[in-house]
Amino acid sequence: MRKFDYDAAFSRNIGWVTEQEQERLKNCRVAIGGLGGVGGVHLLTLARLGIGKFSVADFDTFDFVNFNRQVGATMSSLDRPKLDVLRAMALDVNPELDMRLFPEGITDENLDQFLEGVDVYVDGLDFFAFHVRRQTFAACRAKSIPVVTAAPLGFGTAVLVFSPTGMSAEDYFGFEGCDELEMAIRFLIGLSPAVLQRGYVADMSRISLPERRGPSSIASCQLCAGVAAVETLKLLLGRGDVRSAPWGSQFDAYRMKYVRTWRPWGFRNPLQRLMRFLVRQQLRKTTPAAAPRRGQSSCSLS
Repeated sequence: MRKFDYDAAFSRNIGWVTEQEQERLKNCRVAIGGLGGVGGVHLLTLARLGIGKFSVADFDTFDFVNFNRQVGATMSSLDRPKLDVLRAMALDVNPELDMRLFPEGITDENLDQFLEGVDVYVDGLDFFAFHVRRQTFAACRAKSIPVVTAAPLGFGTAVLVFSPTGMSAEDYFGFEGCDELEMAIRFLIGLSPAVLQRGYVADMSRISLPERRGPSSIASCQLCAGVAAVETLKLLLGRGDVRSAPWGSQFDAYRMKYVRTWRPWGFRNPLQRLMRFLVRQQLRKTTPAAAPRRGQSSCSLS
């Protein structure tokens, strides 16, 4: 068997990065929370950039419902832990990887250990994992770790970067005091202020925020990984234009449209308030029993 050669394996990166920068990437650590639709392809994409150290967390196993979008989901991986499957795939790309594994997922108890020595955190958590996402984002800010989150929306991706010195995720999304449905609305509108994915949904009955379900696509997950990887690369190397929240961006491949958004004051921005109001109105029409009601949450519904 041929011996692994890091320099040869990632030599085709040189040109877009210098040899010195490639060596820096080899010694950087990226943390990824969740190895599902976006998290798994984040890991493999970043590994192929030559990043040499990872902290990865996931407690789930593969099932048939993952086949349409998750790179580790195959017949041979059914019922196997996602962490084990993706670890093996990443080590097959670079057997010299330094990987710290957290098979219990990210918890309040292991969060500090998960983020120890991390240069950038890439969010791969489930859309509705609000508690752990809020805890992780807050811990990253306290530890001066930048956060990259890329959401697969429609046939596209929406990307946000949270700088430790810029607007916090809490100030941008406004989660404090909200119930889960309101947090879902605020997260969705915060991720994609331009809402480029609207207008081409083929079956609206498949989308329900109250029931925590919606369609997905491998195309959007791949787009997420590409964009998030480049933002991560720029953060690690300290070059390029990285605009953090309240700046955001969304690209929709179906509509072939790109929009860069700016929402000063975050969730308090008048346009964000209007978008949340319109989403709530739509929810009341389609799922009246599950829609937010006055007094249901201490969160301001504006």
